[in-house]
Amino acid sequence: MSIRTFLATWLLLVAASSSAADQATEPGNDRIQLHGFASQAMVSTSANRFYGDSPNTSFDFTEIGLNASWRLSPRLLLAGQLLSRRAGEMSDGQPEIDFALADITLMTTDRVRFGTRIGRIKNRLGLYNETRDVSFTHPGIFLPQVVYFDKVRNLVLSSDGVVLYAETYQPFGLFSLNLATGSPVVDENVEAAFLLGDKPGDIEPRDNSWLAGLWYQSHDTRLKFGLSGAAVSLKFDPTQGSPIPYGPGKVDVLYWVASAQYNSERWSFTAEYMAEPIEWRDFGPALPDQNATAEGYYGQVTYNPVPKWQLMLRYEEGFADRDDRSGRQLERQTLGLVPSHATSSHILSLGLRWDINHQWMLKTEYQRHNGNFILSEIENPDFSRYDKHWDLFAVQAGFRF
Repeated sequence: MSIRTFLATWLLLVAASSSAADQATEPGNDRIQLHGFASQAMVSTSANRFYGDSPNTSFDFTEIGLNASWRLSPRLLLAGQLLSRRAGEMSDGQPEIDFALADITLMTTDRVRFGTRIGRIKNRLGLYNETRDVSFTHPGIFLPQVVYFDKVRNLVLSSDGVVLYAETYQPFGLFSLNLATGSPVVDENVEAAFLLGDKPGDIEPRDNSWLAGLWYQSHDTRLKFGLSGAAVSLKFDPTQGSPIPYGPGKVDVLYWVASAQYNSERWSFTAEYMAEPIEWRDFGPALPDQNATAEGYYGQVTYNPVPKWQLMLRYEEGFADRDDRSGRQLERQTLGLVPSHATSSHILSLGLRWDINHQWMLKTEYQRHNGNFILSEIENPDFSRYDKHWDLFAVQAGFRF
């Protein structure tokens, strides 16, 4: 049975169950909500391209979203979002369906809630993935790139599939569990990241992805802990007669994140650790069979000295292979094609946020970079031109309704 057939059958069954259970519900509870957001950033770097031609100042980072939800009954919610995202050469701003789903509550009591979501679903990975394109939901202009790679954003952002979720309310907090499967969204950015550049051919999902997450949150929302992950398998179909002799290989990825956050009235402390074991198989001599585990982690502090103003300090490190943190082994294997500093990133970020009112927001951010691991191979295809030490300054304005 194909995933689409399975989803259609599952949707019919649970929708019928929900409808039958709600026949006695009084009318008038239906509710429609419409929201939207937009942000525009200016990005300038001392070297390397980041969201466009940033060495000459780029305005190619724009996000516009429109979302709607319709509660058909206490147990059935329909929701969707249309997103236009321009991010340098990684995304051209073409409107796409960000998510479109049916959320069905299968069982609910005073302490337990169990349900399912079906359609294009935002993956709950880490603290920020579900809302990563809404600038109001995170303190900096950019998320920590060593955990939330924008260069492979679509691979982890959403899936076309089904998720089962369960929540239990206990005297000491809320526990939630989610299990999901579906077809991941793959584009040329994913190919460039895993194959060291955009190669002649196409990369696509080899099978459905599998995702899981376990979360805890205290009743006062001060504490939040989570462990979430996804397993993805990709296959590469090379172009016949290509000058680069890549075979029809496959890439298997396991991406998982451990998350922790503490919030007080003025302070917030956040830390996350990511590990990503990767296997390359059957590509031929040009890319021998190999394993590597990418790794990233960060610590972040925010402080609100007065209402509407927020300061941010973050330090993050990331490595393409935690067994080759210096990158020298890969540099030798590629005969110098990939320099050692292209495989790691050490980033210090300082940020300032001003919530002008409920609808408008302004952010500024400065970053000091040592290394190039987080750079997009689509925007920076020539490894020999990577500058190891570089600076970034950005300003972003945001609006929502």
